[in-house]
Amino acid sequence: MSSEDEDVPQLSAHTFAALQDFYREQEERESKEIQAKELALTGGVDFDENWQLSQFWYDQNTIDGLADLALESVGKNSKIALVSCPTLYQAIKEKAGPEAEVTLFEFDQRFAAIGKDFVLYDYKAPLNIPREKASYYDIVLADPPFLSEECLTKTAVTIKFLTKGKIILCTGATMAELAQRLLDLRKNKFEPKHKNNLANEFWCFTNFNDDNKKSGL
Repeated sequence: MSSEDEDVPQLSAHTFAALQDFYREQEERESKEIQAKELALTGGVDFDENWQLSQFWYDQNTIDGLADLALESVGKNSKIALVSCPTLYQAIKEKAGPEAEVTLFEFDQRFAAIGKDFVLYDYKAPLNIPREKASYYDIVLADPPFLSEECLTKTAVTIKFLTKGKIILCTGATMAELAQRLLDLRKNKFEPKHKNNLANEFWCFTNFNDDNKKSGL
């Protein structure tokens, strides 16, 4: 061995194994991020529900029905905000038209895979969102993650900040009085359903009449 070789630091077996583990985990993480982005961009977002985040995904009829209800109200190529309802993103993005602006305000950072349309959002900090989004969206669709007065009250602050006027709220039937008091919303005849049935009765609330019968809502 030359003197130059002797000067090169040698890794212990333990350090070498740890380094290999690090690179393997990094590759796995990057692979998952690439797969998530591909799924998001091709309309195949299929993340598992995280019950610790109180996630319960809509079934396909609900996704399509809420997208149609929103777009029949404001038209295509509108500005649409989704607050804590990530499974609506792809359907609305596809239906809304090429000039539409659809923004997802969401706590689950897996959905950051959609790119610039994602804004990290925590209902506990309801106004920790870009200032330029004040009264920016033609309609806001929201589904607060928890059936509590605190969660709906704080989410309502976000909704009122974002919307120019129109609102669709999906939450438990027990929140009806509070939804009317905070946001002047009333029950819509459309009934949201979930892939995994919930024990709680779930309603849709709006502050506009759905006179257009195209969606059958």
